[in-house]
Amino acid sequence: MIASDGRCQLHLMTTICMMVASFLNSAISQEPNRSRRMEVNGHDRPASGPLHQSRSVVFSTGGMACTSDVRATMAAVEVLNAGGNAIDAAIAANAVLGVVEPMSCGIGGDLFAIVWDANTGTMHGLNASGRSPKSLSFDELKSRVQDQIPLQGPLSWSVPGCVSGWEDLHKRFGKLSWNRLYDASIRLAENGFPVAPVIAGYWRGAERSMAEWPDSSATFLIDGRSPREGEIFRNPNLANTYRAIAQQGAAAFYQGRIADELDQFSRSVGGFLTKEDLASHRNEWVAPVSVHYRGYDVWELPPNGQGIAALQMLNLLEPFDIQSMGWGSPEYLHLLIEAKKLAFADRAKFYADMDFADVPLDQLLSKEYARQRLQLFDSTKVLTDVPAGDKKLAHGDTIYLCVVDQDRNCCSLIQSNYYGFGSQVVPGSLGFAIQNRGNLFALDPHHANRYEPGKRPFHTIIPALVTKGGKPIFVLGVMGGDMQPQGHVQVLVNWIDFGMNIQMAGDAARIRHDGSATPTGLPMAADGGMVFVESGIPRATVERLQILGHKVQRGDGSGMGGYQGIFIDWDRGIVHGATESRKDGVALGTE
Repeated sequence: MIASDGRCQLHLMTTICMMVASFLNSAISQEPNRSRRMEVNGHDRPASGPLHQSRSVVFSTGGMACTSDVRATMAAVEVLNAGGNAIDAAIAANAVLGVVEPMSCGIGGDLFAIVWDANTGTMHGLNASGRSPKSLSFDELKSRVQDQIPLQGPLSWSVPGCVSGWEDLHKRFGKLSWNRLYDASIRLAENGFPVAPVIAGYWRGAERSMAEWPDSSATFLIDGRSPREGEIFRNPNLANTYRAIAQQGAAAFYQGRIADELDQFSRSVGGFLTKEDLASHRNEWVAPVSVHYRGYDVWELPPNGQGIAALQMLNLLEPFDIQSMGWGSPEYLHLLIEAKKLAFADRAKFYADMDFADVPLDQLLSKEYARQRLQLFDSTKVLTDVPAGDKKLAHGDTIYLCVVDQDRNCCSLIQSNYYGFGSQVVPGSLGFAIQNRGNLFALDPHHANRYEPGKRPFHTIIPALVTKGGKPIFVLGVMGGDMQPQGHVQVLVNWIDFGMNIQMAGDAARIRHDGSATPTGLPMAADGGMVFVESGIPRATVERLQILGHKVQRGDGSGMGGYQGIFIDWDRGIVHGATESRKDGVALGTE
């Protein structure tokens, strides 16, 4: 998997040594000027919260890549060492993740990215999400389903935007040649790889549903079962598909042999996705949007995604002295949960494809609007009359990765099939599953996110980036359905308010609230929903939340998302890398 000159092997050994040395020197290393104390609202205060972490922050004077699988991170480093930039490396890493983590992502899914172009000092957003089939009308769809679009099967399909997203990113920002970006992913798909532990668990959960589709079973199961932890898995069909993309670009997927096979397969299983839908697909370059939070500008992408929910939550939290409440306190977590409910109520009503719906962005992101919404907040009891929840959104399978190169180009990229293996359907011999994003359309004809032909569905996947003084300082994301805005906010509050370094900020125990209103139009949970907490949350806090009226359930890891983050230390000329301790990934740097 590594270049024959041995440079990557040497660098990997050096990085490991640096990580060990970092851990021995300080188990609680902090960002610069945040060692054990930090400045909050102009006052020097001690960092608060659980000052421990699962692993050391990784430091580098060059670039940094953070992904959920070591092979994807190594592929990114290989590209950086070969002269590629952050965007090249992110594409290569994403392609590898489509091989080694196929339930979570792949070329049958969509992509969103935020890019910082160091050459021009500008930020760019890419919405590479696909649209619904143009030949499927609302009335025809309603005649085939009941209350909602099914999770499995061809009625849940929308055009996959991933490959065109890679090409648009590369054409605008790429440095290394296009075909070089697929070396590692083709090699892994062809020769095989040992399945990582966490991924093996996800894979096993899809055995029964995948077995219902012959091509899916032939592609992703071994004698009718999923590959086990450490077992070698090969996907030669995906290797062939990747070769076509590497040689012919996105045209191979949207106009060539792959498009033909997708079209023919769709017709054979009663689908409506056609070659014409694929050929007419276009992505959209969008302007990221931001709110100011305690001296930092936090950036997300506008709808059809849910990124602005994180920004709305931050606006709701900012008036409170969270640092004095203390990490893990019932006061802070009650506020966090209620802020999530308020933001997700707006998400349910307004978030949709902005080509079809009038989304009041400026109002939703204004501080004045947040002050108005906070009039609903009650510190003594839970909100039960805010529209609430669709549990299916808690289980989205996604990958998030980030790369910063030596020139400080930044790529914050998220890519997903939605559910594990998406629709569960592999089209013929192409080697990948098609997403089921269409399931997130509403079937209420009056809903902003209602199904319409040629429309992009509501999306859960959101990349993020933080700037200060007009320069990028923190590239981050947390994957996982409804957890994503909640995860972004918890990591940012841990880092900004509680003074944790970026590894601690991701390692700290999380909570997840389920029960908010869904963009598909399903109703609220009348009892205020359920709060899931990891074991690191104090018992006294759980008891107090229950007294306030929250339903609380403990459960570590599952549904708490997957975080990656890179901090840019401009003063010292280094980057810090952190990766999710709940996943199989790793952060690696270049020198």
